[in-house]
Amino acid sequence: MSSKKEMLLNVAEELFYLHGFHSIGLKRIITDAGIAIMTLYNHFASKDDLIVEVLRRREQRYLEQLRQYADNKAQPVLLNLAEGHARWLMDHESRGCLFLRAKEEFGGDINNVIVQTVNSHKKHVMTLIKNLDPAASDRAVLQFNLLLEGSTALAETENVNNVCRELIHMTQNSFN
Repeated sequence: MSSKKEMLLNVAEELFYLHGFHSIGLKRIITDAGIAIMTLYNHFASKDDLIVEVLRRREQRYLEQLRQYADNKAQPVLLNLAEGHARWLMDHESRGCLFLRAKEEFGGDINNVIVQTVNSHKKHVMTLIKNLDPAASDRAVLQFNLLLEGSTALAETENVNNVCRELIHMTQNSFN
């Protein structure tokens, strides 16, 4: 990936996360990224395309982090995933889930590419959990995902360290 495209995506992700998707225009993104408008359009046909790419890159980083934590064979998979998610919260999620924020802003139109990207992300997380812990029942995967989603939401208003500690504690007590 070109350094300008990388800069563009990094700046867009940060601005979208801090201010929302609708309140940030392309002019602000290119100004903060220090690139020309044509550079943006050389990489993305529209703002929606840029948003989708920002979300996909964020998903890739998040799922990779979960996979890395899952490699610890010394403890149960779901506990590893809880620890990976806790680390993600401490490093990235003080303002809640970027995916759910996107869905809130773009509504429930299932034909909207951004809404489809969000829905796919949530399914990808569930699939990853199930693939990493095939012995987990569908119910356990859903319950665990509720813990992940709830901890992300609560980290917006509560001390993130306390939320993460409770996420790990609940995982240990509920799934082992």
